[in-house]
Amino acid sequence: MSALSTARTLEAGAILAAEAARFSGYGWMRGTSGNLSLVIDRDPLVLAVTASGLDKSELTEADVVLVGPDGRGLDADDPRPPSAEAGLHAHIAARTGAGAVFHVHALDAVVAAHRWPDGVEISDMEMLKGIGHRAHDETVVIPVIANDQDMAVEAARFDEVYVPATADVPEVPVMIVATHGMYAWGEDAAAARRHLEIAEWLLRFTVATR
Repeated sequence: MSALSTARTLEAGAILAAEAARFSGYGWMRGTSGNLSLVIDRDPLVLAVTASGLDKSELTEADVVLVGPDGRGLDADDPRPPSAEAGLHAHIAARTGAGAVFHVHALDAVVAAHRWPDGVEISDMEMLKGIGHRAHDETVVIPVIANDQDMAVEAARFDEVYVPATADVPEVPVMIVATHGMYAWGEDAAAARRHLEIAEWLLRFTVATR
């Protein structure tokens, strides 16, 4: 790995470690659960993804693995496996153009998917502005897909529910995997974090009141 790529990877690792500590504090990344990624290069696609099997509250800048568009590790000298969901991270980044993809195990997202397996409808909430939608006169559907250990299957299911942005309607930058957790993405780490936090709040309200 070149000195430049090492520096960029460590920079991404520091950002992801800080985000993981934040989400662990919320109870969304208990133990070793969840995974976060940042796009390092776009052509070809390279992501820094949190390494598998580590306590997400204790990550350091070095606790990331570089993966390609198939989610497989790129550094033959790095024995650590990338997160099991790295392939889905790469697919979401490629499909949406996102620069960051965050996956956490927020409980209310899993409960919401259990109650509304065809998608969670939300409308007339001021917080919808935080994911780019109107607070009134619009129903936003957070899509739900079934869980599978094969990320190629999950990628295909993502494609079935993902609706790209149009000139009039922005995308919904969130998806729930039933019995598992939720994904959110954005142009950078700050946007992905905002979308994740706003969506979790909306899902928590919906579970508590509907």
